[in-house]
Amino acid sequence: MAMKDCGGHKGGGGGCECHRERLHRKLCGALLAFILLVLFVVLVVYLVLRPHKPQFYLQDLAVLCLNVTPPASAYLFTTMQATVAARNPNDRVGVYYDSADVYAQYKGVPITVPTRLPVAYQGHRDQSVWSPYLRSMDSVVLSPELAIGLAQDETAGYVLVDVRVEGSVRWKVGTWISGHYHLRVNCPALIRVNEGKGSYGATTGGGTEYFRFQAAAACNVDV
Repeated sequence: MAMKDCGGHKGGGGGCECHRERLHRKLCGALLAFILLVLFVVLVVYLVLRPHKPQFYLQDLAVLCLNVTPPASAYLFTTMQATVAARNPNDRVGVYYDSADVYAQYKGVPITVPTRLPVAYQGHRDQSVWSPYLRSMDSVVLSPELAIGLAQDETAGYVLVDVRVEGSVRWKVGTWISGHYHLRVNCPALIRVNEGKGSYGATTGGGTEYFRFQAAAACNVDV
């Protein structure tokens, strides 16, 4: 097999071919170094500016009424007022809340209609607090099993509901604004009924003293 001589020959085609190979290797090396540099810069920017998801807290849940009377009826009548706080933990990233709906659910089933929160923007390390009313609006019908389960929990003295927030957010870094990201928040809320004594089968109790929110708690957030 013939071998190419890339020595110092003058004239001939071998020298030109070797020169092209050396040039090709240099270009490939420069391109690889440029790609690695770009990836390094992107990594540094991501580590410095990467947005942390907002932090949500359920500060209070005032249950004004909670009425379900199975087996005669599976209609649920309830009015609640949730106090939800959201905090932006980022030092360099702002958060736009373009749309967000709040509702309550029991064992995975909505028991109030969604209430839309006002559009908001949070600057760096900023915090917002909302206190929307959550109502069934005569439109919530539970399955017989779920209605009986809710009545039994109320009779036992404790009802666990979830306050949910669903919507979309955008990130803001300087003048750049990202696309929309789906926001999902779940805030468990343990409600004490009649100081833990329960309703003893009567599910028509009401008032902030009859239903008491146990304690403020952090929420699970997914973006």
